[in-house]
Amino acid sequence: MKISIIVPTYNERDNLKELFERISSSLRGRDFEIIVVDDDSPDGTWEKAQELSRQYPVRVLRRTKERGLSSAVIRGFEIAGGDIFVVMDADLQHPPEVIPNLVEAIEKGADVAVASRYVKGGRVENWYWYRRIISKGAIMIGRVALPKIRNVKDPVSGFFALKREVVEDVELNPVGFKILLEILIKGKYANVAEVPFTFGLRNAGESKLGQKQIFNYLRHLWRLMLWEGEIDRLVKFSIVGTTGIVVNEFFLWFFVNFFGMHKFLANLPATELAILNNFTWNDLWTFKDLKRKPFLGRILSFHLAALTGALVQWLIYGILLHLGAYYLFANLVGIGASFVVRFLVNRHITWS
Repeated sequence: MKISIIVPTYNERDNLKELFERISSSLRGRDFEIIVVDDDSPDGTWEKAQELSRQYPVRVLRRTKERGLSSAVIRGFEIAGGDIFVVMDADLQHPPEVIPNLVEAIEKGADVAVASRYVKGGRVENWYWYRRIISKGAIMIGRVALPKIRNVKDPVSGFFALKREVVEDVELNPVGFKILLEILIKGKYANVAEVPFTFGLRNAGESKLGQKQIFNYLRHLWRLMLWEGEIDRLVKFSIVGTTGIVVNEFFLWFFVNFFGMHKFLANLPATELAILNNFTWNDLWTFKDLKRKPFLGRILSFHLAALTGALVQWLIYGILLHLGAYYLFANLVGIGASFVVRFLVNRHITWS
């Protein structure tokens, strides 16, 4: 199968010779092409790529009216002639020697093969501590916001391979750098493999990570959540949760005033009635398209989520009562604090 290696570039002139040489050495004996999509680099990256095309199987697309890594990758997909697409950066932090491993994973049945820093055998070299926090934080947020990618260890990798069919006739419209996220959410695939690699030091040029890229990543997640229906689901969960608050507050008041129960103990049956109310409406409405477990499994998992949230709720309720807060107000604050916990557990376990 022919391999198309798509390399988006901006001011990467000094890396091209070594990059092309290492790609050619790694893929010796295979049919491949290198597609450089350059955003009209001031350092003449596109000119250098054209010059080197006399020596290597390189095609150059110089863009003068478009900008951005993700859109550059999409343009590369559009002109690529291969059966397998490989996406990588030109800065040599993505070692070309890993390309055969990605291609082999595709040939063995994977639809998408991700070069991963976070599976066994993968690692990052010489990153500052804040870069590690940003990377791990971005992955954690992405996996929580988009359950479809929760089993992918490095869904923000910029180094990956895929079958042409994964993105054929798929409308991709990413924001920022993380094109793989868009593909994992919208692409047509069944199997994802992760191949370990070492993310090395930049060889030349400057890193393009900045506040704008972080903001664009969050925008991208929001758009994908809208596309996946996760925002709509969150709104529904909130509405159901509001009805649960009414049920909980009413029965707490009822048990305290009509049965004379202790204000702390009365919260137990009131919470259980709210749990049953919330499960019923979430099962019939919020998560109706995700009923993969048997009914008993769903209701037990929902109780597990509710118990986890309730522990948070009761802890805050008890503390505020001890501090002299009005009991209905203390209960309300506790419910609000447990909301996020309950949603995440239900989305990822009960209706997974």
